[in-house]
Order: sequence, then structure tokens, then C-alpha cells
Amino acid sequence: MYHSKKNLEPIPEQQTSVWMCTSDDCTCWMRENYSFEKLPTCPICQSKMVKETKMLPPLNWAYNNR
Repeated sequence: MYHSKKNLEPIPEQQTSVWMCTSDDCTCWMRENYSFEKLPTCPICQSKMVKETKMLPPLNWAYNNR
């Protein structure tokens, strides 16, 4: 059986603004630009969320690199 490893290029990441859940027991987060509320509550545990940043790939990267 033939197996090949493709040389995949690394997916670029960028600083992205996100909402993070404040509960210690919850790891929920969401991108800020996909939130419909100015101050969202966590959809998992209903706790408050705070604005932070994460290194994430841009959502249009996979579409542009087909």
C-alpha cells in the first residue's frame, strides 16, 4: 500500500478579537465579528463574556487557497 505525506504549507494566523467565557469551568469562545450582541452571554453556561484576542487563521484563507 502506498502512503505519501503531502508537504502542506502552514496555515497563517492573525490576531483576532474574540469573546471568552469568564467561567473557570467553561472554555467557550467566539469570534467578535460573529456575535450579534454588544455584550454577549456564554451560549454554553450563560456566564458573562469578556473581549480578548486569539491567534486564529482567517476564515477566508481556506476558500482562497483551494
